[in-house]
Amino acid sequence: MPVILLRTLLVYLTTIGAMRLMGKRQLGELQPSELVTTILISNLASISIEAPELPLTASLVPVLLIAALELLFSALSFRVGSIARLLAGKPMIIIRDGQVDQDTLRETRITMNDLLEALRGKDIFDLSEVAYAVVETNGSLSVCKAWQHEMATRKDLSLPRPAAQKPKLPLVIDGQIAAENLAFCGKSEEWVTKILRQKKIPLARTLLLLGDDTEEYQLIEK
Repeated sequence: MPVILLRTLLVYLTTIGAMRLMGKRQLGELQPSELVTTILISNLASISIEAPELPLTASLVPVLLIAALELLFSALSFRVGSIARLLAGKPMIIIRDGQVDQDTLRETRITMNDLLEALRGKDIFDLSEVAYAVVETNGSLSVCKAWQHEMATRKDLSLPRPAAQKPKLPLVIDGQIAAENLAFCGKSEEWVTKILRQKKIPLARTLLLLGDDTEEYQLIEK
């Protein structure tokens, strides 16, 4: 039993390391090659766990090899556009000025129900609201609304500038200070300490502290 636990731990850590090497895109927006890589790694990682009689390298070596190949192909795709198109395809226009391109529908094998569902996910219920829609290489739908249906901005309405120029960002999460967000909002750790001292809440007991470039903040204690 201890041997199985150790093998499982090693395979688990190696797989996490391989996925981290391949970047955060592996966690969302998967391209076809990335999806294949993820599936293969998950299957290979289970070999040494399910079959203890096999050497540990039966899982670790293939996992690391596939991660290296994915990194290689990613680097090549970055430098050579034809390789990127070969591996991931290219974006395809599916709606122009409210008109659905049925050739693209057939080529991408997207049904009208799928298309309408994707549009509803973007709060669009009328095709006439769409000026331009593209099926991205990862299968997601990007939409540009017609100008008549765009949301008015503060500039359009001649509204005064808001006091906060930065969005509210997490400055402390689960007792950990987010130094990058502090710097972005023009705050310091001394500012955080001052706020927590005023509220008589220690850093370790801080679940979330949100703030922007003003003195406004939102504090949640554990």
